[in-house]
Amino acid sequence: MRPGDDDWLEAELGRLLSFGTSARPGEWLDDDGNGEPGRDRETWLAARSLHVRSLGALAGVPGSLPLAQAALTALAGPLHDAEHGGWHARLAPDGTPVRTDKGCYEHAFVLLAAGTAVRAGLADAVALRSAAETVLEEKFWDDDAGMCLDSWSPDWSTPASYRGLNGNMHAVEAMLATGGPWTERAHRICARVVDTAGTFDCRLPEHYDEHWRPEPEAGRERPDDPFKPYGATVGHGLEWSRLLLDLEAAVGATAVPAELVATARGLYATAVRDGWAADGEPGFVYTTDWSGRPIVRQRMHWVVAEAIAAAATLHRRTGESAYADDYHRWWDYADRYVLDHVRGSWHHELDPANQPSRVVWSGKPDLYHAVQATLIPRYPVSASVADAVLAGRPGEGSDT
Repeated sequence: MRPGDDDWLEAELGRLLSFGTSARPGEWLDDDGNGEPGRDRETWLAARSLHVRSLGALAGVPGSLPLAQAALTALAGPLHDAEHGGWHARLAPDGTPVRTDKGCYEHAFVLLAAGTAVRAGLADAVALRSAAETVLEEKFWDDDAGMCLDSWSPDWSTPASYRGLNGNMHAVEAMLATGGPWTERAHRICARVVDTAGTFDCRLPEHYDEHWRPEPEAGRERPDDPFKPYGATVGHGLEWSRLLLDLEAAVGATAVPAELVATARGLYATAVRDGWAADGEPGFVYTTDWSGRPIVRQRMHWVVAEAIAAAATLHRRTGESAYADDYHRWWDYADRYVLDHVRGSWHHELDPANQPSRVVWSGKPDLYHAVQATLIPRYPVSASVADAVLAGRPGEGSDT
């Protein structure tokens, strides 16, 4: 079997979901999949666990449902802020909440995960989704801007002046998975992304002020930040490319502007041109400057996962063979360098020579990007991965 073919994808999904099964929801996983008890438990990790384990349940992977239920219980219990509402960003090792801002990023993942859990039939998933919708609508959605705020103080008394694209990107994924009025909100966010991509040659600024004016030079003091780096984030260009096509699938081609598909193509092409083998070695660099020159040359696992998903989605949308060629090229690279065939899961970070590295990411905390990369190529383009899997309409993944 060649990496990326249907049978191979099914086997890789099962291999991924066998990783980290003994850890508590939200625990940071080490290289062997064991929870690191000395580190904080993260809400975004618990939510992603609920999402991928629910996807596993929908895909028929044995053992997925109890793990999903455990993650849901953690989100409904200790990770939930019973006093102020919403979710704590993290818990200290002793289980006490860490007093830090409440972010759109974490709350978007709770909404996404709850929606997937509803589709998987988990007990109390509807209540979790309803609670997440309420918080996202009342605290994060800014109807005047047509965008989400980035974060609030722990008691919701003060919103941050910073605005960011990362939280909005994951909010779009959650909104499309939720449907109803959220689809129109996702459409509005994507419209701004299309406009911004046109202004910045398909390299998207991550950072903005409170009036949504781009701040392309922000983040220079920590260019390799795992969530808010400096410059253009190659993987986000790829991820937005896919999400724009998911939006089209959700609302119909006649309901989106013609430039939406052109922007999806442009974001993908620019990310590949700037990021792939930019320093002479295979792999995608993490970030570039505004001329496309590499800044952080580490190779992150999630970037190649998003390249795989974007190439598969673009090929299914356009039928163009060049995207199928890319799809197999990205999988061949991932199989050779990124997949850890000995200890499980995927190496989360490689250095510029494609050796395991820990400069930005340590351990293997996250299955979300990798799991979706094994599912998206097997189904037609849909508003959400869960909807595609639930519909059970596998496409011609081996031809992707």
